Amino acid sequence: MFLTESAAGILAHSTALFADSIDMLGDAIVYGFSLYVIGRGLVWQARAALLKGIIMAAFGVGVLVQVALKIAQGLTPTVEVMGAVGTLAFVANLACLALLWRRRGDDINMRSAWICSRNDVIGNAAVLVAAGAVAVTGSPWPDIVIGLLVATVFGRSAVQVLRDASRAVTASG
Repeated sequence: MFLTESAAGILAHSTALFADSIDMLGDAIVYGFSLYVIGRGLVWQARAALLKGIIMAAFGVGVLVQVALKIAQGLTPTVEVMGAVGTLAFVANLACLALLWRRRGDDINMRSAWICSRNDVIGNAAVLVAAGAVAVTGSPWPDIVIGLLVATVFGRSAVQVLRDASRAVTASG
């Protein structure tokens, strides 16, 4: 999904879609790391969560850079591409969220993976809202605003995960 969404975001000139694709890349990394640390003990799980938080923060900064470029260029995104790819990503992420729902409270590892999936669903819904607003207004600003909101979600989630991970690292010695 990352490749599909990032290519679509670039071709459609959509900050919101590109931001969501970056989130997809983060999820692939997070899920892989989450699977790797299952059963490895609290220190590994805490360190994995710490890495996830750092990745979320870095992606938030990356989206802010993309927003700045979008403002400088002022291109209106292609609504049809945003809507089609955004819908596909929304369905894929809802499936992931459903799979993680029962395990979200098991440990810090599963909690951080669930937070990432929750962010994806929020991001996908935001892309669809942006597509609709761009279609109605003919302006790139709804896309830019949604891109900024996605960056904010990344930032807040990064702080939340980093806080939890720091506590877990300290507690695990």
